[in-house]
Amino acid sequence: MKQQSLKDKVVVITGASSGIGKACAISFAGQGAKVMLAARDEIKLSLTVNEITSKGGIAAACRTDVSCEADCRQLISAAISQFGSVHVLINNAGISMRALFADVDLKVLRQVMDINFWGTVYCTKYAMPELLKNQGSVVGISSIAGYKGLPGRTGYSSAKFAMNGFFEALRIENLKTNLHVMIVCPGYTASNIRNTALNKDGRPQGESPFDERKLMPAEKVAEYIVRGIMKRQRTIVLTDQGKLTILVNKFFPTFIDRMVYNVVSKEKNSPFT
Repeated sequence: MKQQSLKDKVVVITGASSGIGKACAISFAGQGAKVMLAARDEIKLSLTVNEITSKGGIAAACRTDVSCEADCRQLISAAISQFGSVHVLINNAGISMRALFADVDLKVLRQVMDINFWGTVYCTKYAMPELLKNQGSVVGISSIAGYKGLPGRTGYSSAKFAMNGFFEALRIENLKTNLHVMIVCPGYTASNIRNTALNKDGRPQGESPFDERKLMPAEKVAEYIVRGIMKRQRTIVLTDQGKLTILVNKFFPTFIDRMVYNVVSKEKNSPFT
């Protein structure tokens, strides 16, 4: 399939102040796209916009809390006002959690669902007219946790399962409109998401259970996402471990249950210890 050019395309990216979102903003801008960055941290957004524009790229920012429907509507309006349209929407904003369901305050699950799932729904809803008009692309940054439930992360897995179902249904609804719907499962990526993951009381846990230096760089994930947009891919699962988990789980789910339990139980400060 011939790759589509991203030059002068308008790309809206949520969660763009750090990690995968920031890396995507820089990568898309490097392809000649006009990027609208969204996140809650205005200072970090401004720094990323300056980084892009200092290299000749085109970027703007809109402070957005994706759990707020009005903010999502305003984000899409700002992109249209600034750049004239929306061709690509990257639903990247997200938060994680780490606690056993028996111990967790239900407000934690609500917060995770509001950001990870409803934020995706809100932004996609308000971008749909432009995306349909342009036969554009809508992307969900999901996770293997959206295919296999992860213990200690009931809220996160629930939100990612919901996101996957939403995008699957959206794709089928638009078989005849040429809307491109892509789900991306990066695997463990070096970012701040584990440090900001909520504990059982809803406070950031403040540490990562992994050595972040050994995880896939966000810039590498962004390269795959950009290429996936240009090739209009359906699903991207970036790690061999993720691909194997999804495949084997179809045939031997009980075996994978035990494997996932064993892996999580060996994490630093595992909820099972």
